[in-house]
Amino acid sequence: MKNSIFQSFYLAVTMLIFNNSYASIQSDSLKSRIIPVDTVIKIKANPKLGFNYPYYLRIPKGLKKNDVQYLLVETNNTGVNDTLEFHEKEAYLQIMRNSLGSSICSNLKVPFLMPVFPRPQKEWTIYTHAFDSDAAKIKNGDMKRMDLQLIAMIKNAREVLKTHEILTKEKILMNGFSASGTFANRFTLIHPELIAGVACGGINAITILPIPESEGKSLKYPLGTKDFEKLFASKFNMKAYQKVPQYFYMGENDKNDAASFDDAYSNSEREIIYELLGKTMIPDRFTKCEHIYAENKVNSTFKTYANIGHETDQTVFMDVYIFFKNIISQ
Repeated sequence: MKNSIFQSFYLAVTMLIFNNSYASIQSDSLKSRIIPVDTVIKIKANPKLGFNYPYYLRIPKGLKKNDVQYLLVETNNTGVNDTLEFHEKEAYLQIMRNSLGSSICSNLKVPFLMPVFPRPQKEWTIYTHAFDSDAAKIKNGDMKRMDLQLIAMIKNAREVLKTHEILTKEKILMNGFSASGTFANRFTLIHPELIAGVACGGINAITILPIPESEGKSLKYPLGTKDFEKLFASKFNMKAYQKVPQYFYMGENDKNDAASFDDAYSNSEREIIYELLGKTMIPDRFTKCEHIYAENKVNSTFKTYANIGHETDQTVFMDVYIFFKNIISQ
């Protein structure tokens, strides 16, 4: 069933696969000033340019080529599977329809990037889609520093978009839900200077904290910034992080707590989460994170939605849409 759905969506849009050169699309759709049809471009992995996995780039119907656009980025949250083909198919569906980012792309009329990052079953403790501690510590191989690979993809996407007469702003909009929301939250703390605004939902009521310790507890990544310089070879830019508009949201009935699973957190990390932030996600843990962000003057909004669980609805979509729309309008 998944394959048939995937194939039908391939027929519904213009699908392009680029290697190392980016020939302009010679169709009336991309020569016009307003894009009349959705176009999805698949960029193959290019280790020489800094990314070991492919990514998708969507140019939405209605995008105005004469405007300088924000690039919307959302990482794939495609489950556990040892084949990259599986993640490619699922990421394609997510960039087209199966993500909040796809709806934001369609309604804001901004280009949308989604990487095809693996999450292998055979290395199940490495939670790449959330960029956990195990993922951040990878020093060799294709999965090394996926945050830097994403930056390389973003740089490459800007060049691809230029060939279609679409210019983008220096900073990006970042969105995510569940594991991709956690990735977005952590990526923003590591690279705040790249982010114009970020929305993160369904993140187990845990935000990475922009502090090295709290209440006598050392907060190493992904809980805080204690070992930031050791892991990322740079100092945490607190001033830049404080300026980034951030929107965090949870459903009040959300029971999906990654803190209880070994692929997301170690035993020591779990103990700190429970002792410092609370075992109950809503309202205890989420409220504690909100207070810590407020105390540290981070430009953040925390919201809990009634009557929903680990999901989004039209109300969530409208709030996230308005959040990004306000950033674009500035």
